Amino acid sequence: MTQPQTGDGATTPAFVIITGMSGAGRSTAAKALEDLGWFVIDNLPPGLLFSLAEEAGRANLPADKVAAVVDVRSLAFTTDLNAAIEELEARGAAVRVAFLEASDEELVRRFENVRRPHPLQGEGRLVDGIARERGILRDVRANADLVIDTSTLNVHELRRKIVAFFGGEDRPGLRVNVVSFGYKYGLPVDADLVVDCRFLPNPHWVPELRPMTGLDAPVRDYVLGQPGAKAFLDAYEEVMGVVAAGYTREGKSFATLAVGCTGGKHRSVAMAEQLAARLRERGMEVQVSHRDTGRE
Repeated sequence: MTQPQTGDGATTPAFVIITGMSGAGRSTAAKALEDLGWFVIDNLPPGLLFSLAEEAGRANLPADKVAAVVDVRSLAFTTDLNAAIEELEARGAAVRVAFLEASDEELVRRFENVRRPHPLQGEGRLVDGIARERGILRDVRANADLVIDTSTLNVHELRRKIVAFFGGEDRPGLRVNVVSFGYKYGLPVDADLVVDCRFLPNPHWVPELRPMTGLDAPVRDYVLGQPGAKAFLDAYEEVMGVVAAGYTREGKSFATLAVGCTGGKHRSVAMAEQLAARLRERGMEVQVSHRDTGRE
């Protein structure tokens, strides 16, 4: 990749901004990138992003391997961050924003475990600080290229996600995370698109299939053999082809496709695996995970 030039002849590498909710795992994400050989600056004020890009360019750091972790420490955070991104893009740099979040309940638990106050709670309660931060970050989250919900992830699982998303930046095209889930446990909050498989007969009501999952051949064959299953897969494969092309044109590098059924054990798992296989055949880079298997 040819890096854009700054005013003094140095290069400005494309880089990633890691931001999101306090306690959602930004530091873990930063350490994972460092282990991948990235140059990472933690707790960088948004106003210094362009200076970082210039210095990284002068140091001839590898393209697409520079990251900055920025957090909300003032009410001007959103304005400063947006202005910094606009300046970088005006100078020709490619910027991607990765946003980490978690549920209020999980963030409260994490702060209580480490016995630290939230940076924005002031004289109020912990939940007040979380609510204030979530409000400040609302627009940042909406415009992020990648949103990762860490509510149910431990540090090792989060590291694996970061490695999966950023471990091979030289590979072109959209990266798709296909995740199966159960509607009874709620929608994945980081889903870009949601696919509903509940129109198919439920293997749960077939006694010999009930203990199995959609990863087992008998369940897979049962689900795929139902009327409408193949047409459904054909249709969503075509939809994803159109969506992926549009995302790529708009500069979006990552997308999460959530495939749901009632319990997230049979139909969604089988269909998620099939959709993932079809998308790989189209040349997309696909990661598959099954959020709710083992919960029953």
